[in-house]
Amino acid sequence: MSGGLQFDEETSRKVEALYLTPDVVAQRCQVLKALQLREGERVLDIGSGPGLLAYDMAASVGRDGRVCGIDISEDMLAMSRKRCADLPWTEYQRANATNLPYPDSSFDAAVSTQVYEYVADIPAALAELCRVTCPGGRVVVLDTDYRSLVIHTEDEARMGRVLSAWEEHFVHAGLPRILSGHLRDAGFTIRQRNVIPMFNPEYHDNTYGKRALGIMASFAVGRRGVSQEEANAWLAEFAELGKQGKFFFSLNRYLFVADKVAAA
Repeated sequence: MSGGLQFDEETSRKVEALYLTPDVVAQRCQVLKALQLREGERVLDIGSGPGLLAYDMAASVGRDGRVCGIDISEDMLAMSRKRCADLPWTEYQRANATNLPYPDSSFDAAVSTQVYEYVADIPAALAELCRVTCPGGRVVVLDTDYRSLVIHTEDEARMGRVLSAWEEHFVHAGLPRILSGHLRDAGFTIRQRNVIPMFNPEYHDNTYGKRALGIMASFAVGRRGVSQEEANAWLAEFAELGKQGKFFFSLNRYLFVADKVAAA
């Protein structure tokens, strides 16, 4: 995975707060609906993060099911284990998306949200996803097209510098555009595709836009010539635009539902 954004304890807490905004809670509901989990099923969460989705999936599959989560961040894994401490049918371990530590056909369903955009070798990662999914099983993949990002600014030059620095945090800026072909090549048939917009026309604390901009500003410092002062000024502009009723943030995520081709 990409070595850009380091999910240490501080960043993990910021990501958790981001995932608790109504925008991402609504996204998580769409992911759960797409998964169509049933009691007793085994499900894999690739890039489980702070465990919010895994917690909800555990409720869907119940005690007779199993939820396994992997992540490359020990801080994220610690948050997941704490969140699901009372759910013994969940487990978490450190692993990479291109080398899943499970036998073939281990899971009835698998999900990956905001992960593959950080993975350099997409064919290898999806081959692993297919390998551990049962024949006839289903997967849900959600990733962002960062070229869809629209943010209003009155300082385009500064915006360009910060966004250029931010692009260092992922490997595939426009992964959803080519994901259909990769899924088919890996052995899946695509059943559903949807766009999930993250749209915030107002600047409020409990929104995806404001939380995301804070993470972006922190990451940009020291990259592409962006200083702490410039990052602070970048954020300050949004606060002022919010007061003036001029704030605008929009970003598209794309959800893919696919089935593993059953053995003949």
